[in-house]
Amino acid sequence: MSQRKFKLTLAAVALAATTFVTAAPAGAAPVTGRPLTDVRIAAHFDLAAGQQAENISLSPDGSAYVTFARSRQVARVDARGTTRILATLPAPADGGAHPPALDAPMATGIVRTSDGTVYVLYAAGTADLTGLWRIRPGGAPRRIAALPADGVPNGLALDPHAKRFYIADSVLGTVWTVPVGGGTPTAWSTAPELASAGFLGANGAKVHDGALWVTNLDRGTLLRIPIRAGNRAGTPQVKASGLVGIDDIAFTGNGDELLAAVNAPNRVVRVRSDGAVSTVLVAGDGLQNPTSVAVRGREVYVLSAAFFTAADPNLLRARLGGRR
Repeated sequence: MSQRKFKLTLAAVALAATTFVTAAPAGAAPVTGRPLTDVRIAAHFDLAAGQQAENISLSPDGSAYVTFARSRQVARVDARGTTRILATLPAPADGGAHPPALDAPMATGIVRTSDGTVYVLYAAGTADLTGLWRIRPGGAPRRIAALPADGVPNGLALDPHAKRFYIADSVLGTVWTVPVGGGTPTAWSTAPELASAGFLGANGAKVHDGALWVTNLDRGTLLRIPIRAGNRAGTPQVKASGLVGIDDIAFTGNGDELLAAVNAPNRVVRVRSDGAVSTVLVAGDGLQNPTSVAVRGREVYVLSAAFFTAADPNLLRARLGGRR
């Protein structure tokens, strides 16, 4: 897919989002609110170098570990906003290779574990590179699980108790699962609610309170999939809708309440436990097509990739505050 076609697709998603939100039930319609305070840009990234920030995982010292999609890089952004590149995933031998629906190989989901190991998803478009990669502290990237080259592994969620990853594939409409140590992935869920509507389906993923929560970018839905005994997938439940362009999510620590990045429409929303949606950040706050959110305590981190705006990919920080 050419860069122009990629942008046109995102534009179509943005237009669809406007229509979808307008038509959404009153109980789910976004209403602007301001539960976030001290909103500021903590770091700016280099658009020309392909540093379009895709996904984020936090460390205890307040540093953010991020993927830069187009440069295929993993970076650490410290509390002062200084960015250091930790690793670059290998380019496909075929310089023109790319996964379906995308115009280039991309680094996507990321999880940092307590021992400092970083796990990264790579949608390369080739069988030898697509999959889950591990980067130990000071080490080189190593693929530990192969995934289908005709898919786009995107959201990465860790269940620390079961020591298992869940991987949302945006093109194949599948959630894969693989042990933390790596190995052959298993298709955990292929429910129709995960499928795309022409561009990207299952996207962001988080494990929370006995379930895997997954977003569907095309359909604008937030899904809760119970994790049953024996690691079986339950039936998906739609927890919120009317959010075409929804990307990754983060729970706030207040029950099932979460924050979600809504990419092409350029906003961050809060979804309450009852499914009510309100907008909490907009372009005027510095958003440039937000892709992911992370929360540690009352600190909120938001990555923007500028996939559509093509200006100033960045890391925004804020604090949870106000009436919740």
